[in-house]
Amino acid sequence: MDIQEVVRQAQDAMTVRRVTGEPYEKNGITLISVVAIRGGWGAGAGTGAEGAGEGGGGGFGMVARPVGAYVIRGEQVTWQPALDVNRIIMGGQVVAIVATAGVVADVHGDEGFVAGVTGAIGPSSMSTTPPPPR
Repeated sequence: MDIQEVVRQAQDAMTVRRVTGEPYEKNGITLISVVAIRGGWGAGAGTGAEGAGEGGGGGFGMVARPVGAYVIRGEQVTWQPALDVNRIIMGGQVVAIVATAGVVADVHGDEGFVAGVTGAIGPSSMSTTPPPPR
């Protein structure tokens, strides 16, 4: 595949047709889905020392995620955002990690976060001196 073909395919993939879906109509309600698209491409070519050979290649990648849909009922158009369950789960995990780190830091105070974490999971091999008594 040559570089021109990669560019042509990238241009085709990143058109407005890919951002909005085909309208779907049922019972007088029309839905038009909308996605966010990110993409990139790269290509290169070269020759070996003293013309010993040549080669080239390229590629294109794209990520699309749903962001919502336009809902059309008669003359009224509303926006219905998509619920991204993966983002909700990731956000919950980040909150849990930060909360756990805060609790460990509170419990182990002066020893610091690293000592608190290693102390919470077992004896630390990082230090040969025991922490001062409380």
